[in-house]
Amino acid sequence: MQETEPTTPPPGSRPERGPLLRSLRARPEDVVDVFVYVVVLNLTIEYLPAVLSESFTLSLLTAVLLKVALEVVLIVKKQVVTRFQAATSVRVKVTAGLLLWLTVAGSKFVVLGLVNLVFGDAVSLGGFVSVTLLVVALLASRSAVRRLLGVGQDLS
Repeated sequence: MQETEPTTPPPGSRPERGPLLRSLRARPEDVVDVFVYVVVLNLTIEYLPAVLSESFTLSLLTAVLLKVALEVVLIVKKQVVTRFQAATSVRVKVTAGLLLWLTVAGSKFVVLGLVNLVFGDAVSLGGFVSVTLLVVALLASRSAVRRLLGVGQDLS
């Protein structure tokens, strides 16, 4: 039986990363999303008195937090919609519909709570109505810019 030598990567190449590190790597559309979120968030800060940020750096960090939070919400929403579409009985459809409503409405409270937890009084997204308008504006702007640039067309 022939013994094989362990292979070593060529000099200058990166070692293979695990699945977790690969999934955490920023894709170009993620960077575009954060830039779009920063612009929309700062326009919202300028025109809605209830939305405040003490500095540009905090608005940038808030945009990153919003990106992460909204990605999680979109993943959960997609799973709930899939359950709703796969439901065969009225009871399961009603339950999935309620779960979808809870996900959509509850996500706004989660965003408000996260921003308050991470930034305290330094950043305020206002209340439920202003954060709902902000999230709608963020997702619409993200979709429009992605369509314009032709990146990451899988939008939910």
